[in-house]
Amino acid sequence: MTPALLLAAALQAASLPLAAPDALPLARVQAVDKAMAAAMARLGIPGLTAAVALGSDRLWSKGYGVADVENGVPAGEQTMYRLASVTKPITAVAVLQLVERGKLDLNVPIQRYAPSFPEKPRPITARLLLAHQAGLRHWNDDEWVLTRHYTSLDEALALFKDDPLLFEPGSRAQYSSPGYNLLGRALEGAAGHSYLAYLRENVFAPAGMETARADDVLEIIPHRARGYARRATGELGNSRLSDTSNKIAGGGLIPTAADVARFGAALLEGKLIQKATLLRMCTRQKTRDGRLTEYGLGLHVTEKRKQLECWHRGGQPQVSTILYLRPARGLTVVLLCNLENVSAQLLDLAREVADLALPPANAGR
Repeated sequence: MTPALLLAAALQAASLPLAAPDALPLARVQAVDKAMAAAMARLGIPGLTAAVALGSDRLWSKGYGVADVENGVPAGEQTMYRLASVTKPITAVAVLQLVERGKLDLNVPIQRYAPSFPEKPRPITARLLLAHQAGLRHWNDDEWVLTRHYTSLDEALALFKDDPLLFEPGSRAQYSSPGYNLLGRALEGAAGHSYLAYLRENVFAPAGMETARADDVLEIIPHRARGYARRATGELGNSRLSDTSNKIAGGGLIPTAADVARFGAALLEGKLIQKATLLRMCTRQKTRDGRLTEYGLGLHVTEKRKQLECWHRGGQPQVSTILYLRPARGLTVVLLCNLENVSAQLLDLAREVADLALPPANAGR
């Protein structure tokens, strides 16, 4: 079966009612608890909050460990974590909403919506940006830990807008967080609203995300987790200072894990974009010469044991994060933790949680 047919069947299956009325029965919660304890001990994670959604009416969330080591504050359902690059699927959904409404064309030069971005030798489009094929670079080490506070997406474009492209747009795929900043600015131009104002009305509200907001280092954000990194000696230390206002549309939101799970559930249920648009979002894209990439439009798209999975990891100072979707079961798994540089390991943990969360007859199919 082709990836497109597999996803279409998955979305049809996801609309069917699930048998169990509880989000996670006690036995499965206990199994998840055991998996979390083992993973956190193995990876040395101080604090982590997990959330699982099986449809928007079946949500489970729980915190493990400590959100603030120095003050002994436990991680809980209400703990707020930097979302890092898991922000990107949210930005992608907002852009695709505007496409559905006829306000944004995926295939025209991005300058129509972001006129302050200079023209390049070959056109850059929203479609190429969504699929990481625009040729824009990623953040450099200094930009990763900037402490300057940016007041707008347009201002933050100055960090990379005049740099040469790494390759001809459409010729290959290479991950670019700045590309999603540019998408955020294009969203503003197409919608006629600020990035955050648009998200609050068109993504956060319909998904039931009551805590999601900008990760503003200057604001008091209740229940914000402290962030940590492992030194070369293995000792735990505080994360380096960083201000994410230079990367808000690519990695600058802060929510609870439960709110991210609500986003996943709303996405799979067709509450944010049409099912046909989700099909496009979760279909691997091709380069101009027909080579398949690992990216859809805002999500990584893979297959594990004949199951379609769509996901996005995030990592930046203070956190490692993942949003993991199994469309065929209407399942969302979210893991947010306050330790840097373990996002790669979170993918396997999310898969394990997904298997544990599903009814035994369906797990691993």
